[in-house]
Amino acid sequence: MTPPLLRSGAPRPLRLTLAAVAVSLALTGCTSSGYPADPDGTLDSISGGTLRAGVSHHPPHVDARGAEPTGPEAELIRGFAAAHDAEVEWTVSSEESLMTALEKGDLDLVAGGLTTSSPWTSHAALTRGYTEVTGPDGEPVELAMAVPLGENQMLGALEAHLDQEGQQ
Repeated sequence: MTPPLLRSGAPRPLRLTLAAVAVSLALTGCTSSGYPADPDGTLDSISGGTLRAGVSHHPPHVDARGAEPTGPEAELIRGFAAAHDAEVEWTVSSEESLMTALEKGDLDLVAGGLTTSSPWTSHAALTRGYTEVTGPDGEPVELAMAVPLGENQMLGALEAHLDQEGQQ
């Protein structure tokens, strides 16, 4: 049922004004919701603080044999941390251990040769593929990184960084 003020009997300028107010309120509600949001505040907690990054040894993408990880993915992580005025706290382990830690909230990000076809999608949110490499079978694959499920603001910020830096 159409409200009385919006029926054709109400003056046209009044109907247009009410419609504009309704649209404005609807849009204000959308933008003030903070979407995309991080229910656990991951991006806020790393900004000006510490990015807890987990990596697995996966040359040439990540070389985790030294005191600190090196390689293109390690550099992308350092760049993302720097963009958010954060220090990187590295954890080097197996992919399975890292994904378990990510799911528990002990890590903010996982990398190390992950691809967009990773089997971990029920445990972590994967970024879009940010660069294409040759997989072990000789076929092209797209590399991705992982963040905790539901941390959409963190995912969006990381994807924006990878979009900007991942192709360079």
